[in-house]
Amino acid sequence: MSPVLKITPIEEWLPVSDGPMIIAGPCSAETEEQVMATALGVSSIPQVKIFRAGIWKPRTRPGAFEGVGTVGLTWLQKVKEQTGLLVTVEVANPRHVQEALDHGVDVLWIGARTVVNPFSIQEIGEAIGNHDIPVMIKNPLNPDLKTWVGAIERLNGMGLKKLIAVHRGFSFFNRSVYRNAPMWEIPIELKRMYPNLPVVVDPSHICGNRELIPATMQKALDLAMNGLMVETHCNPAKALTDKNQQVTPAHLAEILSRLILRRESGNSEFSYKLDELRSEIDKLDEELIDILAQRMKVVEEIGIYKKANKITILQLKRWNQLAQDRIEAGVKMGLSREFIIKLLESVHEESIQRQIDVMNREES
Repeated sequence: MSPVLKITPIEEWLPVSDGPMIIAGPCSAETEEQVMATALGVSSIPQVKIFRAGIWKPRTRPGAFEGVGTVGLTWLQKVKEQTGLLVTVEVANPRHVQEALDHGVDVLWIGARTVVNPFSIQEIGEAIGNHDIPVMIKNPLNPDLKTWVGAIERLNGMGLKKLIAVHRGFSFFNRSVYRNAPMWEIPIELKRMYPNLPVVVDPSHICGNRELIPATMQKALDLAMNGLMVETHCNPAKALTDKNQQVTPAHLAEILSRLILRRESGNSEFSYKLDELRSEIDKLDEELIDILAQRMKVVEEIGIYKKANKITILQLKRWNQLAQDRIEAGVKMGLSREFIIKLLESVHEESIQRQIDVMNREES
């Protein structure tokens, strides 16, 4: 059972409207002129409450633009004075935290590279100390929910209650239209574990391509996520980092105007019908689980037969033909190819393990 998180609701420290919390600003603070032009642009969008900008940029290879450093914090002070927006920056060590606090930064965020290191999280939490400042925690690069949860629980255990999880997608090897795989099941599971923990989605890092951002923002809202962090630049074509995934303030305003905000519940007639449909799903799920259990019993019998006849567990030719046939059948029935492949791979993995267990049991 997951420990209970003591979280201060967003509405108690941030004036938000009925819609999602919107955070906007450039990937990197590059010049004072660029920061101010972008900030003035997004400040005209009512939904935007927080201005973001990277000051210290962790780069994979040396020689790339690694941020302007402390001088950028003075630009963010000017943003606060002229726009009234709250400001947020990424911090990766205690020195970053102290400089951000000294310059009146309102919200800190911990990046995907830092969140994987418990020592770094501990040091950052200690540097924050008794400062009652909100902290956003991005998910790690790899699809590891335990690491993400560990960082959140560690900070909360140190007394930080204004916490927000940020879903920015996960690195993966398969080719995809996305820069980082959304893997929505992971933030959904996080929300299930901690219903009181706000989750903000970063569509810019998920997509890596501004053309995909609107649909991803809508998907986030449809999944009842609590906010969006969108990289916004006054001139994306000349951005020093991640130019392809940044939008202009005008484009952001247009996207936000087209988003559909759906309710979590409806009237009584709607609720009755929804309950009826959910009940039908429950029955189908029970039947599905029963069928899978029966299948695994047959798999165990096959394992015993293979053992008796000294036949290898993995029959690659059989598996390839079975997978091809099942995928074609599933597609004809309206299921996506990707879903069928993932389902078959999971069933096959469990089947192999069942046969291994049977053979080991027979040997003992």
